Amino acid sequence: MLARVASEALSGLEGHPVVVEADVVAAAPAFSVVGLPDASVQESRERVRAAIVNSSYEFPSRRITVNLAPADLRKEGPSFDLPIALAFLLATGQVRDGSDGRGPLAAVGELGLDGSLRPVAGALAVAQSLRARGVRGLVLPAGNAAEAALVSGLEVYAAASLSEAVAQFEAGGGAAAPPVDLDGLLTTAPPGEADFSDIFGQDGVKRALEVAVAGAHNVLMTGPPGAGKTMLARRLPGIMPPLTRDEAIEITRVHSVAGLLPSGEPLVVRRPFRAPHHTISSPGLVGGGGTPRPGEVSLAHLGVLFLDEFPEYRLSALEGLRQPLEDGEVTISRRLTSVTYPARLMLVAAMNPCPCGFAGDPGRECVCLAHRLRQYRSRLSGPLLDRIDLRLDVPRVPPRDRRTAQPSEASAAIRERVSAARRRQTARLAGTGAYANAHMTARHLRRYCLLEPAATAKLDRAYDRMRLSARAADRIVKVARTIADLEGAEIITVAHVSESLSYRDRRGEYRG
Repeated sequence: MLARVASEALSGLEGHPVVVEADVVAAAPAFSVVGLPDASVQESRERVRAAIVNSSYEFPSRRITVNLAPADLRKEGPSFDLPIALAFLLATGQVRDGSDGRGPLAAVGELGLDGSLRPVAGALAVAQSLRARGVRGLVLPAGNAAEAALVSGLEVYAAASLSEAVAQFEAGGGAAAPPVDLDGLLTTAPPGEADFSDIFGQDGVKRALEVAVAGAHNVLMTGPPGAGKTMLARRLPGIMPPLTRDEAIEITRVHSVAGLLPSGEPLVVRRPFRAPHHTISSPGLVGGGGTPRPGEVSLAHLGVLFLDEFPEYRLSALEGLRQPLEDGEVTISRRLTSVTYPARLMLVAAMNPCPCGFAGDPGRECVCLAHRLRQYRSRLSGPLLDRIDLRLDVPRVPPRDRRTAQPSEASAAIRERVSAARRRQTARLAGTGAYANAHMTARHLRRYCLLEPAATAKLDRAYDRMRLSARAADRIVKVARTIADLEGAEIITVAHVSESLSYRDRRGEYRG
């Protein structure tokens, strides 16, 4: 007897329809799975066999052939366990199809040997794909129910075991999981503990970081050990605008596919802050592997990627950042597939001025040899540095200054100014595909970045004297546009360009 159950395969963040076909015939006992399955799908035969027997169903000694169609799409992961088991039970007549004319249900889920259902990665992306194709409902593990229920217009049926999934399937769905209150989850998100009011001094650096966050600009901080670079970076998510519904869903989708959603938290409600160690591999940072997975640049999508000890990262990993920083996405190609992950992030890098960390420090003597200093700084290529908008010196703050300094401004107050600037950018860039000044193209610059004559003249002089590339000159204008947005100004003035140049000209090469 032949039976079919609908399911879904993920390629990156995109879902593809899969039909699980089970054929059971009276012949020499065998159990085969075909349709380009990977090793984890092949192993599903043993999980399905044990789960069926331990759930008090029969597993007859017959020839069983399971086909995952279409056969030219690679199937990966354990999420096909449940549809394979359901198709087998349908084919052997132990389960009846309860679709009752309202359309079939799809199924995904990993089976334990005892018949329990375990959560799978990517449930949100699966649910979105099924809804887009008009599928009525989805049977899946209870641990994924709240995540899938984020998708309106799709009936979600949770099951804790194979027996419960069979009951849902025979009833045509039964009681669907209630929809999740997206707005409620976002408005009740607890604030981060790290606050800018904890930082004393560093007023110039904090102003520059406010500008950077307001326009989603990339930043490189240089300073001696203990100057507070990491402390500053960890407080940046707290001054970023609150997540919108669409942004929260987009971030959650990436984390779901990566299998990184915490248990009991179906939605990412705060902007991500990712800080991988400098020993990370290129696939770990940018994404990849035999089965392409999101890297740190994608996990930091719409948030902050913090790379401490910037020159210590592998050269291949650093150079791999160039595409996502420029395009806002990363494409990973393999022999059988090519996937694209979003990577619209704010890069915040930190480094010491030299290997010992004290070059230029008035209180400590640098002991680095000249060739070691050149070697250390040469690890950052010109094309990579060109993609960093603000380069900041972060000096050490003496203990006596920290004791006598006035309390710093709280993150909430800075976030209000940043959010107002972002709202201006969102309105200006509506329909362009960009949501912040850092993402404007050359066409956007000509249309939205009007400079007064004195500002244009100053920029032209800086281009010649600082030997700027065309990309660097454009980025200076983008930062100046952000400074103007923080002030609510429509025209970019010479003061805006001067401040933008100061963030690019760390060594004081230009004073025109």
